[in-house]
Amino acid sequence: MRLPPRPMLDWKPDGTPVDTRTDDVYYSVDDGLAESRAIFLEAIGAPEIWQNRDGFTIGELGFGTGLNFLATWQLWQRSRPDRGWLHFFSFEGFPLDREDAAQALSRWPEVAALSGHLLQAWPVRAAGTHHLSWPRDRISLTLHIGPVRDCLDASELAADAWFLDGFSPARNEDMWLPSLWPELVQRSRPEAQIATFTVAGAVRRGLSDAGFRVEKRPGYGRKRERLWGCLQPGLGVPPGRAPEAGGGQGLRVGICGAGIGGVWLARCLRDRGAEVTLFDPAAAPFSGASGNPAALVMPRLDATDTPVSRLMMEAYLAAQRAYAGRPGCDPVSVRHLPESERARLRFARILEDPPLGLDQLEALPGSALLHKGAVLVRPDQLARQLLEGVDTRFGAPVEIVDARRRINDCAFDVLVLASGMAVGEAYRTLSLEPRLGQVDFFRSPVEAPPSAIASGHYALAVDDLRLWGATFEAHSGGQVQTSLSAQAANASALEGLAPYWVGESRRAALSSRAGVRATTPDRQPVLGPAPDEAVLPQTHAVLRHGGEPTQDVPRVPGVYLATGFGSRGFTWAPWGAQLITAQIFGDPLPVSRASRDLVAPERQALRALKRGTWPAGA
Repeated sequence: MRLPPRPMLDWKPDGTPVDTRTDDVYYSVDDGLAESRAIFLEAIGAPEIWQNRDGFTIGELGFGTGLNFLATWQLWQRSRPDRGWLHFFSFEGFPLDREDAAQALSRWPEVAALSGHLLQAWPVRAAGTHHLSWPRDRISLTLHIGPVRDCLDASELAADAWFLDGFSPARNEDMWLPSLWPELVQRSRPEAQIATFTVAGAVRRGLSDAGFRVEKRPGYGRKRERLWGCLQPGLGVPPGRAPEAGGGQGLRVGICGAGIGGVWLARCLRDRGAEVTLFDPAAAPFSGASGNPAALVMPRLDATDTPVSRLMMEAYLAAQRAYAGRPGCDPVSVRHLPESERARLRFARILEDPPLGLDQLEALPGSALLHKGAVLVRPDQLARQLLEGVDTRFGAPVEIVDARRRINDCAFDVLVLASGMAVGEAYRTLSLEPRLGQVDFFRSPVEAPPSAIASGHYALAVDDLRLWGATFEAHSGGQVQTSLSAQAANASALEGLAPYWVGESRRAALSSRAGVRATTPDRQPVLGPAPDEAVLPQTHAVLRHGGEPTQDVPRVPGVYLATGFGSRGFTWAPWGAQLITAQIFGDPLPVSRASRDLVAPERQALRALKRGTWPAGA
């Protein structure tokens, strides 16, 4: 079953939630918020412990209602250092629905504003990694949903402190298995602290055997004792890669390419504290494939649970959160019709084991699907907000010297190359393929609410706009032009999607627009630090003979790539921006490790070495 199980909830007369599966309460019946402060925050020495720190990371086993996170957020808000950022990672196997969390948190008016922010962004019921961020308070929450052992394996962080807050060890053994404690050591900074409410002997012994020095300390409320621990000297993850060029806040980043990938990167980096300059030879953002009058963000669901299907789900849900409430971004339900018998069978298998709940996905007559969480985006309305605070340089030729991290006459700490097919000219092992996509549209005298229907192609309506497409054709280079053949293909698709538009489209002033999309052979984007193609054949020569490399992939210092979005740029871009921003700043990984590896820029280069197909000129 792909959907994570819900907790079996009951409520005490005083409003305290109880999980009847474990017969245990989510927090103290006396005062859960005070308990969180005493058992966890005071235990690790907060807020003093994060003073004079640019970053602080907390890991938590058992997210529950989010009360520990809210208590931490409130204290961080009152005491954070000016340059600091708090990363909160939590692992939860039985996620609460938003409504139940709201009921549980309603008893603490003093954190109502913060709980409102959390509930507004509350992750949908779906397994995997969910990353939420509040840049104004310089805090983020990365929530791994699923079995705790699997989620720990999918994560990459180095925590300064751990909150162990599963239900009682006697009633919820999976959250307190001795095999988990070495996993925490592998994800902890030296001298990381552990705080928990339990003093169970098995927990004390397990933590001690893993390398924590543990002590019983006075408890809270009806709990006479609690447990505190500190990682023994010589254990833990050494300090990871520092922010590029020793950056942090004020890091200077130059981005080449003002499509949706480059613009979202500019926004995410700016929110994290970087000084961002965005270059594009076009006169305005979204002048290429991202510049259609409307775009659709909808999921691509697979019938089976694979690393690729989980990657696509992570990206889709990240896009949902990123576009919510922004100008030009309307929630829309998409009627998704199967375009073939094979698609019909795939849809049936998806519904047998759905990756999303009924609030997101529903069956329709005719073997169709209804995607309730999709977004209809009008890029021209979105661009201005995303580029607030970003230095933009449009309408002039762009010359890049990546070895020196220069664009035109400007030097940067970091370069991000987000210029579509042009990235492949500089990095030949990416194997980018150009695909021409054309949409057709007209303006109707009749205003319509946002609506969408898809079946291979799509048809979108919002206000007076009617738009349909898009083709996906090979492109041999040269000038990008619309064509009558693409218009005919789109018209044929429209007859099956929205036949009632056909007559009006023939009478209206029809417009067409085409753009070239950069795609990859595996249809995953290229996101991350640039591989050093000059050195890689030597450092990884063993791959040519079936061996395993012993060195890390060599990188071009301070250079990152963001391309290969294909026809799903508006879906991939927010997720990719989160990933690259974390990599640039040396932050904990906001996505799963498997997903990061699936989009790594070196994947095609390593495959070429294995197959003996290293491209000429690379």
